Amino acid sequence: MTGVFNAERIVAEARSWIGTPYRHQASLKGIGCDCLGLVRGVWRAVYGEEPEAPGPYQPGWIEPPGEERLRDAARRHLIEIPLDQRQAGCVLMFRWRDYLPAKHVGLSTGPQTMVHAHEGASVTEISLGLWQAKLAYAFRFPDQDTLS
Repeated sequence: MTGVFNAERIVAEARSWIGTPYRHQASLKGIGCDCLGLVRGVWRAVYGEEPEAPGPYQPGWIEPPGEERLRDAARRHLIEIPLDQRQAGCVLMFRWRDYLPAKHVGLSTGPQTMVHAHEGASVTEISLGLWQAKLAYAFRFPDQDTLS
């Protein structure tokens, strides 16, 4: 692997999870994962050990008002970018309503497509379509040579 952000490798790894069944809090390719588990699995494939454990969380990701634990964790380990600068290989984060914290993630595979996992389905690649309006944040994986 080169020491730079490698969108092709990230997209290929995300696509290799397609068909993995949805399993809350899981992160095993071919066995089960949720949306965060997919991103965690791609991280492990590209970078190795995860930088922190997510800890237990409820399916609804209930959290105190004003907190955005998913976004805050992403900011600790990924590089936040403007939504209009997203590209293939980026982590996309969605919120259901403007006043709610972001609770869903997917991996961009192109300008209008992503791979994601959601309850009741397996990992799949879809058009952003209606998801576009729910897009709250975009993050780029770090360059490998910046990891400690």
